[in-house]
Amino acid sequence: MKRKQDAPASSDQAALEQQLEALRQDVRRLQLEKDLLKKANELLKKELGIDQQDLTNREKTLLVDALKATYSVTDLLCELKLPRSSYFYHRARLQVAEKYADVRKAMTDIFERNYRCYGSRRIHASLADRSMTVSEKVVRRLMKEECLVAATSKRRRYGSYMGEISPAPDNLLNRDFSASAPNEKWLTDITEFHIPAGKVYLSPMIDCFDGMVVSWSIGTRPNAELVNTMLDSAIDKIATSSSRPVVHSDRGAHYRWPGWLSRITDAKMIRSMSRKGCSPDNAACEGFFGRLKIEMFFSRDWLHTTIDEFIACLDTYIRWYNEARIKVSLGARSPVEHRQSLGIAV
Repeated sequence: MKRKQDAPASSDQAALEQQLEALRQDVRRLQLEKDLLKKANELLKKELGIDQQDLTNREKTLLVDALKATYSVTDLLCELKLPRSSYFYHRARLQVAEKYADVRKAMTDIFERNYRCYGSRRIHASLADRSMTVSEKVVRRLMKEECLVAATSKRRRYGSYMGEISPAPDNLLNRDFSASAPNEKWLTDITEFHIPAGKVYLSPMIDCFDGMVVSWSIGTRPNAELVNTMLDSAIDKIATSSSRPVVHSDRGAHYRWPGWLSRITDAKMIRSMSRKGCSPDNAACEGFFGRLKIEMFFSRDWLHTTIDEFIACLDTYIRWYNEARIKVSLGARSPVEHRQSLGIAV
């Protein structure tokens, strides 16, 4: 009788142990799935809810290598539905690719140090300056793998046109923005930045010779003081020289007010204006605004930034633009470096 009573008890215990083991396996499988998703987010920059089957075999191989210290390779391959042969094939290729490890690190450093705005050509030129010889094609591939993508965006532009309030000078540049020497052709305009704390306006003077920002003023109102302050600073830069540049602008009211006109006349400069409502006539200045906003403005969150902090950031960017931001058209040099290489005083 005792044996008959003990038999069902031992049978129930075995069933409970089987259920317990099944639960443990389920928990381990769920933990494995969670760790895979978390690692895909950290390592591959994927969303947490991504379907694992959307990953490439190379990406799955990276996940296996990252988690094989915690889970067995067999379990990982089974969960990712990755054939063993594919795993070892991609693992071998990844080991070969490690020869670019230093290049990847340098590329990321260059990209982050330069407002995350450098494309493959400028990354390639910057690597050459660091004595890292690699083709531009490889740079493009590595940038894609490292998710180094420069931000792009489009926003409306600020306009100050108030109608024909005075006679406008001729368009002397006629879209020819080339210059053989500094201080031959200058371009100016005003652009607006709208952040949660308020509006900020920038008025620069651009030299067509190399794109250098000769002078600039930043304020919270697009008034005469903004443009006149910028022009005074620009005139001071050429006070000791015989340069008398052509100053080209759009038909905004700022460039027709008495203060602006008197300063231009006293400095013996030559005025030039775009045609009515024709922004391509000042395309080089518009291009500067576009690069500035893509590289410095659109890609950042300014929610908790004050007006003064934003003005400081904008001023820092323009100084970096002049002194450090390389231009392929200048032989992978910044405007300041380009002038120094030509022996031109900055």
